[in-house]
Amino acid sequence: MATININQNSDHPIIKHNNLDVESQQTKGATEVTFDYAKRAQWLRAALLGANDGLLSTASIMMGVGAVSEDVKTMILSGIATLLGGACSMAIGEYVSVYSQYDIEMSQIKREMKSGLSNHSEIEEKKNSLPSPTKAALASASAFGLGAMVPLLAAAFIRNYHVRLAVVVAAVSLTLVGFGGLSARLGRAPLVKSTLRVLIGGWVAMGVTFGSTKAVGFTGLINT
Repeated sequence: MATININQNSDHPIIKHNNLDVESQQTKGATEVTFDYAKRAQWLRAALLGANDGLLSTASIMMGVGAVSEDVKTMILSGIATLLGGACSMAIGEYVSVYSQYDIEMSQIKREMKSGLSNHSEIEEKKNSLPSPTKAALASASAFGLGAMVPLLAAAFIRNYHVRLAVVVAAVSLTLVGFGGLSARLGRAPLVKSTLRVLIGGWVAMGVTFGSTKAVGFTGLINT
């Protein structure tokens, strides 16, 4: 709705139109959607960490086994065992952790209900916003499994021992670069520094595992 102001102090009345269309302003405000980017970034970061853990854990153990055995089946089996064990471990750990948080927040909600600090609608809103332990566990296990699939797929179809090791390192390195770039974007960190940190960390993990297992093999404790 527009109102008209007339200036009577002038010889020639000046008409001013004041746009006070409250209805249009409310409509404009209603069309603006607020998205919680912080919550999305939190879930993406958790998924990224889970995938990175699956990638490095599986690749490092496969490289360690490859240091003392050239058999492709042994290497693949070690990777599969790492994928399954790691995914289960991540799921259980995440489930217990999130359930503990859920119990704490539910206790707080019950105290607010008894004391009357929050009304019914506020209580229901808080309940609906609580994290789901089951969803968190499934997301964590899935992310770990996806990361673990990279070295497994890289090694599965290569028979030559040295080529297989090189392909695993190359595939893992490329994936680490991608993880580092995504992590930098989510955390608003310098791209090159963040990517190099993740990449070098992965090389160190695989190198230490490979070298240590190789050294144990040289002692004669393991029949190669």
